[in-house]
Amino acid sequence: MVTRRTFIINNSLAATAVLIAPSLAFTMDKKEIGLQLYTLRKELSNNAKGTLEKVAKAGYTNVETYGFSIKDQFWGLSPIALKQILDSNGLKSVSGHYNLGSFLVDGNKTELKAAIEAAKILKSEYLTIPWVDEPYRKNTDDYKKISAALNEAGKMCQNEGLKLAYHNHDFEFENHNGTSGYQILIQETDKQLVYFEMDLYWVVFSGLNPVDLFQQNPGRFSMWHVKDMDKVNRKLNTEIGSGSIDFKSIFMEAKQSGMHHFFVEQENNYNPNPFDSIIKSHDFISKKLI
Repeated sequence: MVTRRTFIINNSLAATAVLIAPSLAFTMDKKEIGLQLYTLRKELSNNAKGTLEKVAKAGYTNVETYGFSIKDQFWGLSPIALKQILDSNGLKSVSGHYNLGSFLVDGNKTELKAAIEAAKILKSEYLTIPWVDEPYRKNTDDYKKISAALNEAGKMCQNEGLKLAYHNHDFEFENHNGTSGYQILIQETDKQLVYFEMDLYWVVFSGLNPVDLFQQNPGRFSMWHVKDMDKVNRKLNTEIGSGSIDFKSIFMEAKQSGMHHFFVEQENNYNPNPFDSIIKSHDFISKKLI
């Protein structure tokens, strides 16, 4: 039985903990643990409904889609059909990865408009660009062109009640005359129109510390990809908590980052299989990080 006295004591202890470690105040919220569905790309292609059921049973409440195309939609499912499966499993899709290569290159809005409609049907908050093809990101001028395109797409998304986000790999951190493509993207985009989904693995892979980027650009990183690095082969992923990335120190700075949502992702090196891997990652995050 919770008495008034124990209620007061418990709340006093919680307040004291926040005063001792104020950076924990943001992460003490039991955040929803999301999964980037690319982690289960083979399984989704074979059985999307069954795979999403297993994602929910693993404890995830939020997913990030990938692979939408005008022709095949989501692995053969229409956005309406996918939304029904998500709803029946208590899942939501706050964000989705949509390849908008034609828009970024030549301004063709066909893919962008289709992606916006799909994201609206899924009731997503973010439409996220996951990749820029190599020929179109060779120098600073290319990144400035990309930034201008992102601002335009961000405005279109904003008009439709969505937010546009950009997801990084490692190539954005290559040196271009003393700066990086990533820094150009941050500087040249309107923070009211373009948000960033930081892939923590690729930042560390590039030799950088995510916390330094948070301090340099506070509030710009509204989403994260949480993906661990194998201790032996840094080119491989592993389950969260089994690799070499110090996620505890990164999660301590979630508030400064501006993070509202994060998604587990594992592209390879599953142990022993993808479903066991996502369970292991979920359990580590829920018990050790949030």
